[in-house]
Amino acid sequence: MTSSNEMRDASHARDASHDPGPATAAARAEHVTRAAVAPVITPSSMVRFGTAGWTDRTLTAPGVFYPPNATSAEARLRYYATRFSIVEVDATYYALPSRQMAMLWAQRSPDDFVFDVKAHALMTGQPSEVARLPADVRAALPATLASKPRIYTKDLPPELQDAIWTIFLDALEPLRRAGKMGSILLQYPRWFGPGRTSRELIRDARDRLGSWTGAVELRNARWFTAADRDRTLSLLAELELPFVMVDAPQGTGSSVPPIVAVTAPSLAVVRFHGRRVETWEAPGVGVAERFRYLYDRDELEEWVPRLREVAREARNVHVIMNNCYANYGTTNAAELAALFGAAYASS
Repeated sequence: MTSSNEMRDASHARDASHDPGPATAAARAEHVTRAAVAPVITPSSMVRFGTAGWTDRTLTAPGVFYPPNATSAEARLRYYATRFSIVEVDATYYALPSRQMAMLWAQRSPDDFVFDVKAHALMTGQPSEVARLPADVRAALPATLASKPRIYTKDLPPELQDAIWTIFLDALEPLRRAGKMGSILLQYPRWFGPGRTSRELIRDARDRLGSWTGAVELRNARWFTAADRDRTLSLLAELELPFVMVDAPQGTGSSVPPIVAVTAPSLAVVRFHGRRVETWEAPGVGVAERFRYLYDRDELEEWVPRLREVAREARNVHVIMNNCYANYGTTNAAELAALFGAAYASS
């Protein structure tokens, strides 16, 4: 019989294998390739690999990913774009972007580079800090809302809800004009469960996006019960909204299973959140700590046949590593790209 000490030691060993530190992750990345991770071109699709963000403090720390001379925002994006062909912008979830910001992103990246951009919190029913809203939006808030530290979309007057979408989409026009705009990630909160109201909110988002490409990530397992799974995927297919496939910790209320489903022929999105169950729903845990997980080779290989299936059905595939602690995401993005590319080269 296994003793409690042996079980604890085994647990620590598993944790260490998935959190070995930046030096070990860097060595793994070097072992894969020193070259840029170019898109993998399949007979029916272009598959891009990248990470969720490029400015996390654990990633920009000296010696982790960037060369010593990459100390400015411009230098870091330019360097990142020599290593990967896509990045997901997460900062827009917390603060509305500006045209100037999007223009600089476009200027500082190669012609064939792509940005996926996360929708602002108020676009998916989540709370936003009032202090981080633009001054004109704050000035237009009713007094009862302006005095609060955080507000929800449901509390806003309709004209301010419209304004949030208008400001967000207008700001991204420089990326769209440059041909570098990927999808707008509509990441709904874990309390956003299946039902008529939720489905209508997704329809409303589709209408507001107009000609922009959106992608929907759901974080409530009830969308994928036997009673609701087909209805969920059918709704997204009807709206031609890509269903965001995920690899995430399992066993919680927000644990979406690793379903492979393409609901829009133009684009499929796959996001990897790590498998750190103990921090997935823990309150007060920082973003980098929540997703602090380095996938091993076997875990990445599980996704190679799944990605091949996806690539047969979607013209573009965006694979985003959101295990954004230090260089864990950049390492796993390079490793998975190498595994996927090798699978096509050998077939």
